[in-house]
Amino acid sequence: MKIVSVEAIEKVTQTEQEAKQRKDAAAAESKQKLQTAQRAAQRMLEEARTNAEAQARQMMAQAEAQAAQQTQQVLDQAAQECQTMKQAARSHLEQAAELIVEKVVNG
Repeated sequence: MKIVSVEAIEKVTQTEQEAKQRKDAAAAESKQKLQTAQRAAQRMLEEARTNAEAQARQMMAQAEAQAAQQTQQVLDQAAQECQTMKQAARSHLEQAAELIVEKVVNG
């Protein structure tokens, strides 16, 4: 039967305590790193969402501007066509008036 010295038992106990402390410290550090990574991921997600929303607003504004420009072009073209038709009608108005006068006079 071997007799284990008190010093050997104390050394084993101390070693076990140190190992437990290192294990606990490593677990705490891992937990802290995980929380930090989760916060960073959340920030990145929020930033990506904000950027996507800004990009969507910008695209919508561009689409609205293009639509407004196209609408204005159509309105301008329609106004020009109306003006052309008015001028054509005015040029025929004098001929129509002469024709009416001639019919009334000549009966």
